[in-house]
Amino acid sequence: MSHRQPVRVTEIAQYSAIIDARTPAEFELDHIPGAINCPVLSNEERAIIGTIYKQVSPFEAKRLGASMVAANLALHLKETFADKPANWKPLVYCWRGGLRSGSMVTWLRLVGWDAQQLAGGYKSFRHQVVEQIDAIVPQLQLRVLCGATGSAKTSVLLALQQQGAQVLDLEGLARHKGSLLGSLPGVAQPSQKNFETLLAQQMQALDLSLPVYIEGESPKIGRVGLPVLLVQHMRQSPVVEIKATPEARLAYLLRDYAYLGDDVDTLCERLGFLKEIQGGETIARWQQWAQEGNLPALFEELMRLHYDPQYERSQSKHFEQWSQRPSIAANDLSETSIQQLAQRIAGLNSPVSVT
Repeated sequence: MSHRQPVRVTEIAQYSAIIDARTPAEFELDHIPGAINCPVLSNEERAIIGTIYKQVSPFEAKRLGASMVAANLALHLKETFADKPANWKPLVYCWRGGLRSGSMVTWLRLVGWDAQQLAGGYKSFRHQVVEQIDAIVPQLQLRVLCGATGSAKTSVLLALQQQGAQVLDLEGLARHKGSLLGSLPGVAQPSQKNFETLLAQQMQALDLSLPVYIEGESPKIGRVGLPVLLVQHMRQSPVVEIKATPEARLAYLLRDYAYLGDDVDTLCERLGFLKEIQGGETIARWQQWAQEGNLPALFEELMRLHYDPQYERSQSKHFEQWSQRPSIAANDLSETSIQQLAQRIAGLNSPVSVT
């Protein structure tokens, strides 16, 4: 049985099992991809220990904590790890690579497994994620898809991916469509840290010698912020504009946002956020249409009065290569047309260098 120095983040791939010994709440916020959560303290237990540490004494906190950890470890040994073979080699981590993962490693080694501890714990992994993003972003040969709301940019992006192109689907990672009405029903956005973990994971898999297609985004997608370096790089990169007709865009929006008609109260509440920009009279009309289920009238005015003016103002201001963009016209955004749009975009010989 090997008792090596704690394992570094760069060595994670050598282990068949990664065990996160933190609480379920910490795990949910973010974790190393592929890790399984085997907490040595529950959310409630950790809160209790923290209170005792501050209000009674560190000794009392450690004494009670040790009994809780022992009980939880016993349960994991009896259930979670019951089927693991003698040559099982798990890597264990907690917040900083301290007592929680150390306790688990000690017991797993006593059983006979070659368990190892991650040096620096989750904090060292988090540090590496930030470093990876900063290192990879400047090397990305981005092709930025732009187009007014309803231009099927995300669908075109996914079609490009199906056709073999490299894609970074930021809205997919953020689990949000990026607009005022973009939150997905019943789907929570990831935490900021988890979004960045997923982004770093996708970036690592890219071939940096080939173009990467990305949708032109604001600095925030819902409540998730994009790395500043990525926003800057995106705004300096070559742009391709999808120039779809208002009729094609409206038809696409009615398909893509059909679910909004199922939760009228939420839709009306979100429309209310635009009162300062659009005025009370317009918002009252839009909310009335929402309640009546008249999404065609609502979306047509939303496009014409809100999204389109906003789009016209922002693109030339934000994208340095906007004036050199190729525009691809589309008077239909059916599934077949989206596949054809993707083929045309992939066929463009956009300049590789970033100015």
